[in-house]
Amino acid sequence: MSHSFVLPPIHDNKDGSWGPSSTAVPPQFKDIPYSPYSKGEKLGRFADWTEGDGSRSLATTTGGARSGPRSGAGRGRAGVEAGGANAFAYFHVEDESSFSLVDSKATAPGGRKGPSGFSRGRGTPRAGGGAGGRGGAAGGRYGSQATRGRRTGGPAGRGGWKDWEKVNRTRESSVPIQPDWNMLEEIDFPRLSKLRLEVDVEEPETVGTFGQVFGYDKTFDRITPKTERPLQILDRVRYNTTTSDDPIIQDLASKGTAKAYATDTILSWLMCCTRSVYPWDVIITHEGGKVFFDKRDGGPFDFITVNENAADPPMETDKEKDSINSPGSLSLEATFIDQHFSFQAVDEKTSFKFQRPNPFTSPEDREPLASCGYRYRVFDLGIDDEDDFKIAVRTQVEAFLPPATAKGPPQLVNLRTLNEFDSKAPGSGGAPEWRSKLDTQRGAVVATEMKNNGFKLSKYAVQSVLAGVDVVKIGYVSRVNPRENSRHATLTTATMRPSDFIAQLTVSLSNGWGIVRMITDKILKMPEGKYLLIKDPNKLIIRLYSIPATAFMGEEEADIPEEDEAAE
Repeated sequence: MSHSFVLPPIHDNKDGSWGPSSTAVPPQFKDIPYSPYSKGEKLGRFADWTEGDGSRSLATTTGGARSGPRSGAGRGRAGVEAGGANAFAYFHVEDESSFSLVDSKATAPGGRKGPSGFSRGRGTPRAGGGAGGRGGAAGGRYGSQATRGRRTGGPAGRGGWKDWEKVNRTRESSVPIQPDWNMLEEIDFPRLSKLRLEVDVEEPETVGTFGQVFGYDKTFDRITPKTERPLQILDRVRYNTTTSDDPIIQDLASKGTAKAYATDTILSWLMCCTRSVYPWDVIITHEGGKVFFDKRDGGPFDFITVNENAADPPMETDKEKDSINSPGSLSLEATFIDQHFSFQAVDEKTSFKFQRPNPFTSPEDREPLASCGYRYRVFDLGIDDEDDFKIAVRTQVEAFLPPATAKGPPQLVNLRTLNEFDSKAPGSGGAPEWRSKLDTQRGAVVATEMKNNGFKLSKYAVQSVLAGVDVVKIGYVSRVNPRENSRHATLTTATMRPSDFIAQLTVSLSNGWGIVRMITDKILKMPEGKYLLIKDPNKLIIRLYSIPATAFMGEEEADIPEEDEAAE
């Protein structure tokens, strides 16, 4: 009797891949888990009957992973096992749990260790288990931070210095949003950045000049960090009246001089708003076919920010609310410094009077006025010759210099400041220590300030262009003691032309004029009333609200109608 052997049918994969075809599985092998593997894989065990469902913990699974020069096979296994069931996966449990590697090699003489035991240098080239090793279990500098992130439940990756101590940077709105306010539009900063409007800023119409300025004290140009000058506290008065309360603006509006009215502070803020980080708001009034941009008393426009654009700006927490390095304290300090520097950096023995006296004083006022002049200028924002669109702006100058020529007019000067609080405090933005770096590395100091205070410096530059000044003087003022915010000293001053200032900061005036024109056009198309333009405290978005006519009115103004009704 002869026996015959018949080969079973072989179902090859059409795509040429390894393993049985998924479309032609024999009935006796259905519903049996199959673990794909690489052809180059070295099998450790044929089958593992101790585990059937792959329910091992994550700690056990990751504990068997190896790293180092022989990790090629491990990478192949991980890549294949990730796509299939882990029923046949082999884990080293008892073998390696009691196994430890001891490095008996001598440490290289160059690898000094600090108090915590971590190597300051690169460590031993082949010390795979050391934290300072390049391919060790900790992964070097990056691996240790990734491990720290996993311990705290955060994503694996490179972390920052003391990430676990940083508070959630959620800011509050500059003004509480009321339920009776109606949001009309929301515009993000990328859309604002695309706006363009070319305006001739060289030849605006100056419709009036008011006030008196003193000569700039040139001895401030010779101040160095070694010959610093203490900041003096002088009793002077300077008015910062909002647009609608300005009597000159009211007179210009009654004559129909322009369609929009603003101050240089508000206008420069709007023109550079895409660089802002902190929240702010502008009150806009549409009345009689004209638009008035106003600020709130005690609002963001009355103060100067510090390190607003820094990667890690100052933040106010509950434990540091009263700290001298909190955002509110730093803002008050910067505003105080800016005012008193402009009071001190002038020589009151020489003065220059404009056409008319200060419009905000009365004969009864006996307090000495600060050096301040107001120039009311009209800019043409028309798109073409037929488009009659003008904006009237109240600009401000703080000092003057002698004429460049014998018969020329005096040179007008703007006085501004940058202040240093504590280069080692949180929120300093990596600023170098001014007293040691201003003489030798002034470029590094300037570059850091442009990075940390880009919005503030951009407003300074735009204000100088709007006012038509010839020179901008910036004083570098620092604390006498970093832990005390009551005493300051001027370390040096910088002089620059407005055109160079604008170019150095890469400020686009055409973009700023486009933003102002777009906002004004939207208000003119809406019914007459009061509106509020507000920046979102945590997003790069501005929102336009329609608000009641009595919003933001003082208590005295709000009580006037009631008193009139009672009198009747």
